[in-house]
Amino acid sequence: MAIPWGTIKSLLIFFGPMLLPKAISYYRSVRNAPRAAGVSIQPVPQQALRAIAALIMGGLVLLCGVLPLFSPENIFVRTQSRLQIPTDVLFNRLASLRPLSVADDALRTRFVNLESRLLYLQFGPEVLATCPFCTSDDPRSYFYYALPALLTPHLTNLVLASLATSELMSGSYGPKWRATAAVASGLGAALDIYLANSYNYQANARATRLTDLDPFFWNSRIARQLGLASLDFLLAYLLYLSSTNRAFVAPPSAAVRVEAVTRQLQGTKGRLNAIGIVKNTANRDEELRSRSQAYWRHEGMLMREVMEEREVVEGVNDALQNRIDIGDIMRDADAYALNVLPRMEEAVTPETIVG
Repeated sequence: MAIPWGTIKSLLIFFGPMLLPKAISYYRSVRNAPRAAGVSIQPVPQQALRAIAALIMGGLVLLCGVLPLFSPENIFVRTQSRLQIPTDVLFNRLASLRPLSVADDALRTRFVNLESRLLYLQFGPEVLATCPFCTSDDPRSYFYYALPALLTPHLTNLVLASLATSELMSGSYGPKWRATAAVASGLGAALDIYLANSYNYQANARATRLTDLDPFFWNSRIARQLGLASLDFLLAYLLYLSSTNRAFVAPPSAAVRVEAVTRQLQGTKGRLNAIGIVKNTANRDEELRSRSQAYWRHEGMLMREVMEEREVVEGVNDALQNRIDIGDIMRDADAYALNVLPRMEEAVTPETIVG
């Protein structure tokens, strides 16, 4: 049952002002997530690339299934016949276009009344021709027989999505999308089964022309293939965004941040130790010690000569008088000293000295 356009427009007018700002805010938060997490965009990792390629290939195969070459034949469309055409005339027209097969003969024996033709439009030729226990007196039996065929594309695509998002194929980039793939596949399968079960196949009984018929089986097959292909392409795109840090980037955990800071501190400590070793070596060596002392004596003399120049003295005096507030500098120095000294007193305790 189709929803009227007026109802859809009313719902959009009512919910639009509430949902649109939330959607924009969510989009901005997703777009700015890499910057907030402090990560940079990277090329597609090799493991994620394999998963993306598998999903894209699966989507392309599903799209190829939509082509008329791979779609089951609708004999009413092929022969341009009305639904009420006599069975012999229908299959004689079909025989003039191509040789009849065993499936056509089985289908011919099932076209005993209008009910069977209506079920043909709902469940397709294979179900009507091959079901061993189905009868037009019990239309539900055709639904039960068609149920595995309805679920097979969804289950196959779910297996593909599960493999593509597994840690074996996509590394650490895919597992975060496994739940999304499973839920989307489950919802798609449930919707497909619901539509097939609730379809009013009797509506075609009033159609007097071929253009008035609703070929539910063929329309639902196209929608199913397109929906599953769209799911595969969407998963590939989400995997691309998350693996390259373009979106859906979670900030690093506290343990990861602590580990990174610890590594930085260890590197800094190593450099300080290296500087201490170099300085200690220079102080122990008589020649190096004399060269260091000579350098600092020369540096001191040079700075004194520079500071005694008239231009430098005038510049310093001008800065002190007009641009620098000595009182603010003194207050900042006092505050810094007061903040540093208590920390030093806490660090140097009797326990640490004894240790």
